[in-house]
Amino acid sequence: MDTLDAAAELERLAAAKYLLFTTYRRNGTPVATPVWVARDGDALVFTTVTRTGKVKRLRNRADVLVGPSDIRGNLLGTQVPATAALDPARAPAYRKLLRRKYGLLCAVALTANVLRFGRGGTIGVRITFG
Repeated sequence: MDTLDAAAELERLAAAKYLLFTTYRRNGTPVATPVWVARDGDALVFTTVTRTGKVKRLRNRADVLVGPSDIRGNLLGTQVPATAALDPARAPAYRKLLRRKYGLLCAVALTANVLRFGRGGTIGVRITFG
């Protein structure tokens, strides 16, 4: 994907309410999960509980597919290839960006995760294109 295409995809996906985030098991089976995402410069970011399957799968394989979806994970457009990286140190900053985009409901959900699992129990995920 060239720079112009990557920028266009970033804009399209950053505007989506939910992102269908597809990771891969070791045997290559795709596993898709809808997530809230926010833009952070030239990337999309989200946080998740550290013990989730998607974190385990990302530790083994960084290539993912992403596309706009509804809350149930029904794809609302095309998915594109991307690279995802775990970013534990930036999780607090990512939570702030998500709260800014999604408001009160997101703030409650993110706070509940931190209270339930502790600050080290959630991790940041950074998605880049190109």
